[in-house]
Amino acid sequence: MGKISRKPLSRIGYDFILPQFLEPGQDEYHIRYRQFGPGKDFRRLTASEIEALVKNENVADNWEDIWVSEAFDPNLVRNCHFHGRVRIGALEAYYLEFHELRIPVGLYNSTIISCDIGNYVAIKNVQYLAYYIIGDETVLFNVNEMQTTSHAKFGNGILKEGESEHLRIWLEICNENGNRKVLPFEDMLPADACLWARTRDDRELMAAFKKMTDNAFDQSRGYYGTVGTQCVIKNTESIKDVKIGSHAYIKGANKLKNLTIKSSEAAPSQIGEGVELVNGIMGYGSRAFYGVKAVRFILGENSTLKYGARLINSILGDNSTISCCEVLNSLLFPGHEQHHNNSFLIAATVLGQSNIAAGATIGSNHNSRGADGEIIAGRGFWPGLCVSLKHNSKFAAFCLLTKGDFPAELHIHLPFSLVANNESEDRLEVIPAFWWQYNMYALARNAWKYGERDQRTYKQQSFETDFLAPDTVAEMFHALSYLEEATARAFREQDHPSPEIELEGRALGKELLLERPEIADRLIIRANDMEHSAREVRLLKVTAAYRAYREMLHFYGVRTLLDLQTEGEGPVAWENLRAQFGESQREDWFNLGGQLIARADLDRMLAEIKGGDIDSWKELHARYVDLDRDYRQKNAANAYASLLELHGIDAPAVNEEMWRKWVEQATEISWMMARRTKASRQKDYDNPFRQLTYNSAEEMEAVQGALDANPFIREMASRAAEFADRHA
Repeated sequence: MGKISRKPLSRIGYDFILPQFLEPGQDEYHIRYRQFGPGKDFRRLTASEIEALVKNENVADNWEDIWVSEAFDPNLVRNCHFHGRVRIGALEAYYLEFHELRIPVGLYNSTIISCDIGNYVAIKNVQYLAYYIIGDETVLFNVNEMQTTSHAKFGNGILKEGESEHLRIWLEICNENGNRKVLPFEDMLPADACLWARTRDDRELMAAFKKMTDNAFDQSRGYYGTVGTQCVIKNTESIKDVKIGSHAYIKGANKLKNLTIKSSEAAPSQIGEGVELVNGIMGYGSRAFYGVKAVRFILGENSTLKYGARLINSILGDNSTISCCEVLNSLLFPGHEQHHNNSFLIAATVLGQSNIAAGATIGSNHNSRGADGEIIAGRGFWPGLCVSLKHNSKFAAFCLLTKGDFPAELHIHLPFSLVANNESEDRLEVIPAFWWQYNMYALARNAWKYGERDQRTYKQQSFETDFLAPDTVAEMFHALSYLEEATARAFREQDHPSPEIELEGRALGKELLLERPEIADRLIIRANDMEHSAREVRLLKVTAAYRAYREMLHFYGVRTLLDLQTEGEGPVAWENLRAQFGESQREDWFNLGGQLIARADLDRMLAEIKGGDIDSWKELHARYVDLDRDYRQKNAANAYASLLELHGIDAPAVNEEMWRKWVEQATEISWMMARRTKASRQKDYDNPFRQLTYNSAEEMEAVQGALDANPFIREMASRAAEFADRHA
């Protein structure tokens, strides 16, 4: 606790900026005037107005420092104490109404210290309001404390003049030991944090990021807190060093400290009852309700914290929801869902479109001498009920983990896999390409729903939500080679009554998986690099998985190339594609906060940051936009190269007849996707145990909806028909 000092009453509201932090010719209001204006529209009170104010039980240390607009009715100011320079906008006989709360315009029963108050503002029962600029038509009702300090940073990881380095606020993401920490700033994206946290070995880059953050803000002391136009703040205990955008709604909050709350008429942000937020940034259209506690955090645009959620030392991307649970030291890309009271996510980097089930303890099971473990999970990560994972573990895209306590670290590098801990056999079992084969409804709907939920108003980045994209394509090519090698190894190691095949390595595996599935299906195929233990790791249904990966890659390649076709054009000719993409090679891609960027472009961008060609976060964000403009073309080039690699053929060897057959095959796959989507959902209707709680099929249909009326099933069928018609 700091020491209480005693000072003259007449100095309340003055000396906001101490003299040692003022340049010659500056006064303590120079930044305030820059924020709100120098006051040309204000005047001093008349004698009659002062008389009326005193009659209405108002008190001021110095009436000369109370300035008002021309439209000022002193009868609308009652029982207020004024200290320092207070400037008051238009006050006339109106009331403001919001959600049936009706508050008269004016200042009532409040203590106001050195503030600028906009036009037609209603301030009632604010016990302490100091150093704030209040926008027009804003309501402050039943607020205990609302103040700004001269060194306020509003949630940004910067220092003010005269402050030492240890006062910086860092976000210790991805790792509990703090060695991946980043400096928050109000426009920070998960992409920025990812670059900063994942390149720790590059000291030059670390210095550049820190410099970019410092240069984005004025280090001068004396900035006032701001509340935008048409905000409502009511029944709230404490607000300190908080910048609040327009049209924000705050009700019943306990404590808000050192924050930027981005809000606008198009994307209003909200904070509800019992919320405590400290050292953070809230994006446009974000929400925090019902007992949420967040400390050292960034909350993305159109994202929600609710029902007692805890978010600490973490960044939550756009279009996400966390409720009832605890998330610590994590970096979560857009489209993250976590809704259950008994789930934990700790020291994790999750690359978006994810869902954490009840009882899951992801990363809380330490197994080293220090709290320095990490988990990295690709897009579409879905751990099931009560899943417990150990550090360090890593997962490819769209991994589904069945319920269970996984006893050792995992490296699941095959995408779309189902991972199961078979306790009865004491082994780990992995079914590659599980989603494609057995749950197309969930897989295809994942891409659809995250696109539908993207309700952002200000889209600083474009996100890839399709499960068939350059990042998953790279993982599937790895999966093909891995399955070929694992199958060949199993064939050579195991006794079997099979004819000798004069092939080795991947060629042998490919032969078995494609041409001799009756042999491959009898093999026990192991993958002992997926779990840090001595027990067996078995790959199941490998032949089907291998063919599934090839189907997915083929469909991705053809569909992406055909998507270059514009409405009304004739069939896409292979010669035109060859002329356009020439000798294109398949590239490595990086998921940068939900946006896919080619590795070569990423390396070039980082080099430009270190070289000073990109020297601000604003310029870096502009580069994200530039790269997104090129994404469609680069993705098509990647698809072109992927098709050739998949089929083992050079571009000149592909003729129009072969291309036509490829398109026909892709059309068949599209129809298959539609059928599998319906079939995987049909299981829920045909399951007799799902029918137990209904008196009749009609009641079940009334509750669940008719299968054939399911909008997503119909959407998939419509897509297949459109694909077939357009490319017939």
